[in-house]
Amino acid sequence: MNIFKITPYGINVTCECLQNNLGLRRFDPIGMNPLIKTISIGRKGFTLLEILIAMFIFAVVLTTIFTSYTGTFRIIDETESQADIYAMARTVMIRMLEDLESVHFKETGSSKSEGSSLESAIFLGENKEIKGRDADTLRFLSRAHLIFDEEDENPGVAEISYYVSENEVEGSMSLYRSDRPELEEPKEEETGGLILCDGLFSVNITYHDADGEMYENWDSSEDEFKHGLPAMVSILLEFVNIRNVEKPYKFMTSVALPMAREKHE
Repeated sequence: MNIFKITPYGINVTCECLQNNLGLRRFDPIGMNPLIKTISIGRKGFTLLEILIAMFIFAVVLTTIFTSYTGTFRIIDETESQADIYAMARTVMIRMLEDLESVHFKETGSSKSEGSSLESAIFLGENKEIKGRDADTLRFLSRAHLIFDEEDENPGVAEISYYVSENEVEGSMSLYRSDRPELEEPKEEETGGLILCDGLFSVNITYHDADGEMYENWDSSEDEFKHGLPAMVSILLEFVNIRNVEKPYKFMTSVALPMAREKHE
């Protein structure tokens, strides 16, 4: 049944069947039309099960994103750490090779230079340990003196020393290099050096004679070594691997001493 009613706002047409079935009411701006019913819209909320499923999906997505995020940054940190170790090992090897290639040696019995505090014949390599790990030391004369003072125009001969010290906090070791010119007063052994690298697990230095026989120690003042230099020196540096302590990063090199080769030739 349709009802027509004239109002100040126009003619309202109401379909009674539509009102009964849908519960709809036409807009009545002043609320004076009793034939127009209020619009009734049913609103249904989420169930507890739906909320729990949504929370579970959100947790899975969040966990996946967080795992990928942390994993990426862990890989970046490990890569940067390895790059630092490789750069440090390369720097140490180059420095030691240059020092050994410039080794200075005179036969025992030759006189010291006037005013010099250095021994005329010295090449001393000792096999030492720190808490069961190799911490070898090496001391010799070399012309590879590093000049830090611009006024020092004549580097001359210097006593080069390599020694190892333990880092109690980190549980690793540091390698030091001492460089003492011939005119300076002698210093206490294994002191006064500058740190060359840290984070070391071990330092192993071996020596080879002209026949290829290997030695853990070398003392040029002893008859066993014929008061001479080794034909070759091998250096093995092991750096601490934080992810696997039992598998440190290893770097090895060898250098033939020119003066020893010339003597045997």
